[in-house]
Amino acid sequence: MIPWVLVDTAKIPNDAGELRLKQRGAEFSIMLGSNELMNSRLSGSEEALARLSCLRLRDHEQPRILIGGLGMGFTLRAALTELGPDARITVAELVPAVVAWAKGPMAEVFSGSLTDPRVSIHEGDVGRLIKSGHSSYDAILLDVDNGPEGLTRKANDGLYDLSGLSAAQTALSPGGVLAVWSSTPNKAFTQRLRKAGFGVDEVGVRANGTRGGARHTIWIATKRRG
Repeated sequence: MIPWVLVDTAKIPNDAGELRLKQRGAEFSIMLGSNELMNSRLSGSEEALARLSCLRLRDHEQPRILIGGLGMGFTLRAALTELGPDARITVAELVPAVVAWAKGPMAEVFSGSLTDPRVSIHEGDVGRLIKSGHSSYDAILLDVDNGPEGLTRKANDGLYDLSGLSAAQTALSPGGVLAVWSSTPNKAFTQRLRKAGFGVDEVGVRANGTRGGARHTIWIATKRRG
């Protein structure tokens, strides 16, 4: 068997740990301690995050999308496939090295998606973009940490508490979508979304799509019109 090789490491801001990029042949893995955060062979649930969101945007002529977390680009590439030429996608990535990995050792995985004219990359906290927005986005897709029960940064909790959900409401256009990926179900989060005024659908997906894999959860929360 081909052994794993450590390609690079990167500190998460505010002393939240160290990411490790590993490679085995054409396969990549991003690790935090003993936890594998993502693997280039498992893209099904991240792609579903984009696909399920874009289905709700068919009546938006020039959709504006904010993606929180670049990762290995699965959500971004799926969104580009689903959306037309007038869409605009901003991807916020907190760890600059993850962007560098996407342009360097994992360039083949990203398949040119970062140079698509519809895409802009923001190296910084997605929470700040959300808080500064006012009807700025038709969809906000969050694949940050491991979802509402995160592993890496306590500050990520601010995306998923009532204050963070209220900020997302303000940042979304009427009928806009907040889509959240999680490694596990979370009934308390479902209740918070409803308390924040969203209409909520909770969808179970598999890590490897139709081929199975671990079970993950996606919330599709819609801002009511009017």
